[in-house]
Amino acid sequence: MSIDVVNHGGDPQVGNLSTPINGSAFTKAFINALPAYRKGLSPNRRGLEVGMAHGYLLYGPFAVLGPLRLTEYGPTAGLLATIGLVSILTICLSIYGAVGVSKPTETLTTPEVPMDLATKEGWSEFAGGFLLGGCGGAFFAFFLCQTPHLQPLIEVASNIWSS
Repeated sequence: MSIDVVNHGGDPQVGNLSTPINGSAFTKAFINALPAYRKGLSPNRRGLEVGMAHGYLLYGPFAVLGPLRLTEYGPTAGLLATIGLVSILTICLSIYGAVGVSKPTETLTTPEVPMDLATKEGWSEFAGGFLLGGCGGAFFAFFLCQTPHLQPLIEVASNIWSS
């Protein structure tokens, strides 16, 4: 008796294989809760949420691991580097949208993909929201790290990574 772990729905050439990981209810619920697939959001709102997460998470490595990490300019340099990278990523999103986007691919975890990102206008709104959200997330992380009770933790992390 053999147990099939991978189910290909009768056609193994489709390339959309259902495994216990990507076919579980938890995975489907998690993926469908992400802003890229959540129902009822405009492209601008999708870009805003994705950008906020990227700006917030990119600030830390630039501030703590950057070349100015042990100086008083480290947090500001991290903020500027994060804004620079978010700007570069926004330019990349704009180039992708200008080349022409196609209909999103349906998968096992996302059977109902939003169609508003399948147009140049929708993708342009997404890129604009990404820039605004990315810069806002970076500023929020910067101001959060400027609070006095986090300063000792940031100095310890910088000292650990510098040695």
